[in-house]
Amino acid sequence: MANRRAFLTGLLASSLAPMPSWADAGSPHYLSAARHVSGEFRLCGLSAGGEILFSLPMPDRGHAAAAHPVRPEAVAFARRPGTFALVLDCARGHVRAELDAAPGRHFYGHGVYSQDGSRLFTTENDLETLQGRIGIWDTARYARIGEISSAGIGPHDLRRLPGSEVLVVANGGIETHPDSGRAKLNLPTMRSNLAFVAPDGALLDRFDMPEEMQLSSLRHLAVGDDGLVAAAMQWQGDPIDAPPLLALYRQDGSAAFLAADLATHRRFEGYAGSVALSGDQSQAAITSPRGGIMAAFDVQTGEQAEIVQAPDICGLAPGRDGFVYTSGQGLVGWTSAFEAMRPVLHASHSFDNHLIAL
Repeated sequence: MANRRAFLTGLLASSLAPMPSWADAGSPHYLSAARHVSGEFRLCGLSAGGEILFSLPMPDRGHAAAAHPVRPEAVAFARRPGTFALVLDCARGHVRAELDAAPGRHFYGHGVYSQDGSRLFTTENDLETLQGRIGIWDTARYARIGEISSAGIGPHDLRRLPGSEVLVVANGGIETHPDSGRAKLNLPTMRSNLAFVAPDGALLDRFDMPEEMQLSSLRHLAVGDDGLVAAAMQWQGDPIDAPPLLALYRQDGSAAFLAADLATHRRFEGYAGSVALSGDQSQAAITSPRGGIMAAFDVQTGEQAEIVQAPDICGLAPGRDGFVYTSGQGLVGWTSAFEAMRPVLHASHSFDNHLIAL
């Protein structure tokens, strides 16, 4: 704790200059946590062409980030079960604020801003009840002002429905507690769900995983302009069962579960690390760093559309019409319209699990 406080003291700064915009941070298209070759942990801003526009130090390993819709600020979340997150001024290279989890809570590594950026919502765990919570923060001061139920256990990722303040939450269904590290405490009884929650805590809709997929944990989300939700899953049962790892949920209440051909699907080893909808929203894709593979599917037909192989591939985001992906070996690559572009290799940076589109 002392080292982290010292780190923050060294970086924390204030300024009376006018509030900058994302253009002042180089107009990045993407954010990613990374480990630098020096051993330092970083938050990186990437251009549409894969150039690293900034690489800001963090005191510990990051997981995902949330980008403010107007100001060049990003909240970098610690890997779960983390108790801190940093608000980084990406234009000045300073830490604007530190978010400490409330007593009896820990973060799950994800968050999302309200449409106007005045509120930040964070997925959290209640350590006494092991029920999921969503923390609410006032971004003028980055002060915690309340919390609501996530309507499930183990909320991991959350997004907003486009043009709305409705939150979509991936409740993974798995009970955890920091005293047990990353151990999964309730596998025999776990049940994952997608919850649609209003900012006042009202539960508007919920999709519970079917009984035969009770051991599938919903983890990461992508949301289309039409409200289509793509969810990446992680299987907690016997790998030989090889259930689907991608779910598509539509606002009419219908759901589809997609899997690649069996040989390709088994390479995922029951683990989908990231999910995204393509830039033209015609495809949904998932990645697996364990198998070094990405699979994309047509969202209308469910048919397998494209396979990409790259060691330790995980980060995934929409490109111009296809996808942009990153890897733990420092690779930035493209599909579809960008396929003519050569992948960019940053040997000094090992990108973490998620690539966040601004």
